[in-house]
Amino acid sequence: MKILQAINHYPVAIKTQVEQLIESEQLSDYLLNKYPQAHSIMSEKALYDYVLDIKKRFIKQSAPISKVSYDAKIQLLKHALGTHTYVSRVQGNKLKAKQEIRIATLFKQAPQAMLDMIVVHELAHLKEKQHNKAFYQLCCYMLPDYHQLELDTRLFLINSALNGNLYEKTK
Repeated sequence: MKILQAINHYPVAIKTQVEQLIESEQLSDYLLNKYPQAHSIMSEKALYDYVLDIKKRFIKQSAPISKVSYDAKIQLLKHALGTHTYVSRVQGNKLKAKQEIRIATLFKQAPQAMLDMIVVHELAHLKEKQHNKAFYQLCCYMLPDYHQLELDTRLFLINSALNGNLYEKTK
């Protein structure tokens, strides 16, 4: 199934369980039982403040973030849930870098835990640019159940592609 692309790198046993949830039309129920409501961080300012709060708690010694926003242009099909970009500019004899974090608009109406996972992932890129062992250790330090939340977020994407956003329907 092309829809299962988001979990291609997971073990066969997990993919089989997901296929069974989809075939029995229980994927939405699984997600709603585990995450009954969406977060309330709707504005760009609230999102910026939220991200800075997490950054201050866990990675104080990293570069400042100049912008945090929801972005409708992020291509979820290419597995991007959010992006971290940095732009370096020469100003006089100094090199200035601006850090930006963008989160897919779909996650404006998603569970708090999934927003946490995406924010932690993008913040970890402030310290570790590559998805290596140190990167995932940092993610787990900031969010101990990071790996389970990443899987559930991918299930949320699959469910959204099949059935639309769960939390738009329950409002």
